[in-house]
Amino acid sequence: MDETMQPSLFYRSEAGGKRPLLVGLHTWSYDRFNQIKNMLPLAERNGFHLLLPEFRGANLKSNKDCTKACGSAYAKQDIKDAIDHLLAHEDIDKDSIFLLGLSGGGLMALLMAGMCPEYFKAIGAYVPITDLAKWTEENASYCTHVMACCSESADEMRKRSPISYMDTIAKANLKIFHGKYDKVVPVSHSLTLYNALTEKYPKASVYLDIFDGGHEIDMKTAEYWILSQYQKAEKTKVTG
Repeated sequence: MDETMQPSLFYRSEAGGKRPLLVGLHTWSYDRFNQIKNMLPLAERNGFHLLLPEFRGANLKSNKDCTKACGSAYAKQDIKDAIDHLLAHEDIDKDSIFLLGLSGGGLMALLMAGMCPEYFKAIGAYVPITDLAKWTEENASYCTHVMACCSESADEMRKRSPISYMDTIAKANLKIFHGKYDKVVPVSHSLTLYNALTEKYPKASVYLDIFDGGHEIDMKTAEYWILSQYQKAEKTKVTG
């Protein structure tokens, strides 16, 4: 978008032929190396390629490029550009691209659903922030970082909040996971987005899992969601 080179990590599957691609998004305060431990075993077990983009780094005021991080148009375009590069140069099954992010990465996963839902066979967003302005009132520890990233602009916070893109997010195949006892990002973020979206688009393929936990990810449930969408199994109807 601004003609700069941006870093990503790519792990090529050893399985032959066109392979699915898992795109893993780092958390709020970290970089592309943040999710190797979580994402790489999942990709290796299932013969997926793995992409870990950086999208302008940590959403912290200490990041000199922070105004281009934190869900900006630049950050979203970085992820899309990295995927496009792999589609052009690697053996990717373009119909089997999966997106998974948690916390700040969950925010980005929802924003990508709001930008290009057609790119992804399925998206998983764990404990995401859905409304940055609301979050600044709820979490003083992160407020100064949000303000720095958004140049203290209410309009920028709105543009970087998934709640602003419900009409496009409704076109995605998406599951949101949120811990009922999350003290970092209240579960109300996911509940508000889900309820508003399903009220407007009741047939949207958007789902919500409120789990017994806090600000965390269970990679087993994440893997189950991805694989359930990669190879859909027949469901058995239950009679009353």
